[in-house]
Amino acid sequence: MIIKTEEEREILREGGRRLGAILHKTSLRARVGISLKELNTYAQELMDEYEVKPSFLGYGNPPFPGVVCISVNDGVVHGIPGDYVLKDGDMLTLDGGVWHEGLCTDAAITIGVGNVSKEDLELAAAAKEAMEAQITAAVVGNTTGDIGYASEQVAKKYGYGFPNELGGHGVGREVHEKPFVPTSGERGTGTTLEEGMVLALEPILVSGKGRVKIANDAWLYQTVDGSRSAQFEHTVIVGKESAEVLTAHNE
Repeated sequence: MIIKTEEEREILREGGRRLGAILHKTSLRARVGISLKELNTYAQELMDEYEVKPSFLGYGNPPFPGVVCISVNDGVVHGIPGDYVLKDGDMLTLDGGVWHEGLCTDAAITIGVGNVSKEDLELAAAAKEAMEAQITAAVVGNTTGDIGYASEQVAKKYGYGFPNELGGHGVGREVHEKPFVPTSGERGTGTTLEEGMVLALEPILVSGKGRVKIANDAWLYQTVDGSRSAQFEHTVIVGKESAEVLTAHNE
């Protein structure tokens, strides 16, 4: 999607603001003894309260059964919110998308549950830094390869792996649109960024090698070596000087 009117920009801003608040409030419920199903139910209640519709529910084939993707520990993306009960030290990624007045935004955060190891906290901090590096690179004239290069440098600086087959994407009129936005890349390659382009930036870092596999439920991606994963995601609008972040939590 490329923004054509100020009205579209305002709709995306408001939808992103609501999504940011929903993910933040859901993350505050994530504690030892809470099941992933309970978190999903709470996220649905918040979406109803904020008068937005979940974009993930029923998406894909087979249809995704939750309103948020919840991935734990070696889960990378697309985790189904099932009966798993959170334990002390778990790493948890909440990934959500909403429709607001016909336009879609997408965001994700990684948090620790209870007493989290120093190593896991460092992984999450690096993933957040990688997302910030991608946001900085999301300006007119740069390319999707430039965005991937920016986050790849963060991963390499700290010695983390990254799954090359997973990454960000266009968003706005559909849940997933072109272009694909990689976690790694070469400068000057890929799609050239235009003013008003709407992107979901979501670099993923893992403490191991970066190889992933799909679980038996046909949705969850997991690290092959059992290493932990962290992901942060924002929906942004590409600008001439800087990208506008739509999904930050500001309440």
